[in-house]
Amino acid sequence: MTAIFLLLKRSEAPVAAPLLRVALMLLAALSAAGVFNAPPAAAEQRTCGPDALGVSRVIEIDRAKGTAVGLQTYPRTLDLRDHEVVLTFDDGPASPTPQVLDALAKGCARVTFFLIGRNAESLPALVKRAAAEGHTIAHHSYSHPDKTLRLMSEDAAKADIDKGITAVNKALGAPAAPFFRFPGFADTPALVADLTSRGYTIFGSDLWASDWSHMTPKAELDLVLSRLEKNRKGIVLFHDSQAITAQMLPEFLRELKKRGYSLVHMVPGDAPTPVVAAGPDWTSTTEPIIAKTLGPKAKQAPQEHEHEHDHGAQEAPKSGAP
Repeated sequence: MTAIFLLLKRSEAPVAAPLLRVALMLLAALSAAGVFNAPPAAAEQRTCGPDALGVSRVIEIDRAKGTAVGLQTYPRTLDLRDHEVVLTFDDGPASPTPQVLDALAKGCARVTFFLIGRNAESLPALVKRAAAEGHTIAHHSYSHPDKTLRLMSEDAAKADIDKGITAVNKALGAPAAPFFRFPGFADTPALVADLTSRGYTIFGSDLWASDWSHMTPKAELDLVLSRLEKNRKGIVLFHDSQAITAQMLPEFLRELKKRGYSLVHMVPGDAPTPVVAAGPDWTSTTEPIIAKTLGPKAKQAPQEHEHEHDHGAQEAPKSGAP
């Protein structure tokens, strides 16, 4: 770029007139291609107020090599720094989603939405709005079956996953991120292997807001902040289908800013996924919950996360979560 501007400066001499025309044509082409557009983070800093949370950094999730992260289900998670959070929302789009998007826009925050395929079919405008506002769009099955994908036959479960992927991509008008979250975290070895072999990264969570439970927005705020203060960082799970979360979210974003937390945004990319392994005492939070919810018919989960776990000391989600 420096060379182009030097050409412009030197164009005061008549002999440089042809160079000036070339330089101007090149500048126009580069501008049309978006080369001079400010990156999202820079634009965000200019347009957001000093009290907005904003996005501190963006991390790439390898779209060519799938993995599974989130300490409540898997013995590894994203390698986040102290007081860094990744915000994720499940089960949308739904009627509270516009309120969630409004709060995120005001806070200059970008998150990842794990969408149910049939909901995306019904509300494609919200899918497009979320993407247009800079959020990452991901997958959460087509039907979010009550009996979970684990209790379905392997063929039926794969069909539901693929139908959901197709529905979300169609609503978006482009391929969504190769990110997937199992409804209820109820995966199976075969489904995990199939998705990761196709480059999908499977997301559990490091802590959740329990927003499927009956509580006030203030109670949810206090609960998730207490869990976050204990964990100090992590992938946080909300549901944009829950009205209490939509009501709580503006204050939550303000509290994150006030308490010195930084927001990290996930996007698909070509760099290796930044992952850190769990400690030697790791066990799964979700497996005992799944066993209790699904009963003796529940299939065995992958061996790597078959143990019980109290990491982060979250309470067990009620039926229908997450």
